[in-house]
Formats: sequence, structure tokens, C-alpha cells
Amino acid sequence: MYWVVFDYGEVLSRKTAALPALAQQLGVSVAEFEPAYWAEREAYDRGCPDAQYWRAVGERLGVPVDEETVVALTKADGEGWLVFEPEAEALLDELHASGVPLALLSNAPAAFGRAVEQRDWSAKFRTLIFSGDLHYAKPDPEIWAELVRRLDARPEQCVFFDDRQVNIDGALAAGLDARLWAGAADARAYLAGKLSGSGGSAS
Repeated sequence: MYWVVFDYGEVLSRKTAALPALAQQLGVSVAEFEPAYWAEREAYDRGCPDAQYWRAVGERLGVPVDEETVVALTKADGEGWLVFEPEAEALLDELHASGVPLALLSNAPAAFGRAVEQRDWSAKFRTLIFSGDLHYAKPDPEIWAELVRRLDARPEQCVFFDDRQVNIDGALAAGLDARLWAGAADARAYLAGKLSGSGGSAS
């Protein structure tokens, strides 16, 4: 009866460890780089091109960013977010093996979406949705409507996990069963109650 829908960053994955390498690429300190990285991130997650994002970061730092650097930064940034949290990966494997339909709903650049699609583990998800492809993002109402449309499900059939309360609030307002991520053990316990007797499938 239920789909299980996961956010990606800092839910399934560890927080990126790539910031020092990215800062070094631009010749600045991590302390200088990180505020610029995050300040421009929402626009990147909402679909601005890679070059526009990295040049905006560079402008904040007073560093010019050429096309070759854009490519290098984009690749390193994506790889930094592709490290799974082991306990979350184990939960994902358990759910997939049990036949529970899984979806990924991530505020992430389009380039990151393409990197995810190349990973073997992406096949465990029946649907992958990245905000950068849509040009809107969580918690916008449009993204929940797009999610249930793609899943061909009712909102109440979707159990959604995210680490940001604002996204949980948006999902709840849209009628999803949304729960703030508190780790794989908490999610496993919650899902045990939700999925028991559901047969591990959505209808």
C-alpha cells in the first residue's frame, strides 16, 4: 500500500567531504569557500546551469572560474555527495529486498541527478526526482504534486523522510505521511508499523 520516499543528502548520504578540495581548486580557504558554496546552492538546486552556479560562487570569492574549472568542480562536488551512510544503505537494501516500492526526491542539481543515474544502487528506486530537472524544489507545493503524479499514488500512500523540518512541513501540508529523519533505526521502526500487512507494494 505504501511508497517509501527518501530525501538524499544527509539522509541516505553523508554530508559531503569535498569542500576542502573544492576550496583548494579555487585557491581559497574552506572558511571562505563554504559560505559562498551554500549561498548560491538554492538557485543551483532549482535548475541554474553548472557554469552559472560556479561562477556565482567565484564572484563571491573574487575568483574567476573558466569552463575547465566548472567541469572539475562539478565532478568533484557530485562525487562528494555520493558517499552513502552505511546504516541508511542497509535500510534501503532491506526495503528493496522486501519489495517495498522506493522513490528518491532530492533537492539537487541536474548534474548530480545524472551522476546518481549512473550508480548501480539507483536501480533500487522506481522513481528518481531531482529538483534541478524541474526548476522548482522542496518545499514548493508543485513538487509534491509531481511526486504523486509520477508514482500514480495518493499522497497518504507516501511515507517521506527528510532531514529538514521545512520540507517535512511542506509534505504534511500536501497530505503525505512525512517524518523528520532521525536515523535508519528510527525509520526502520516507524516503517515496521506502517508496512506490516501491506505486502510491500503500492496500489
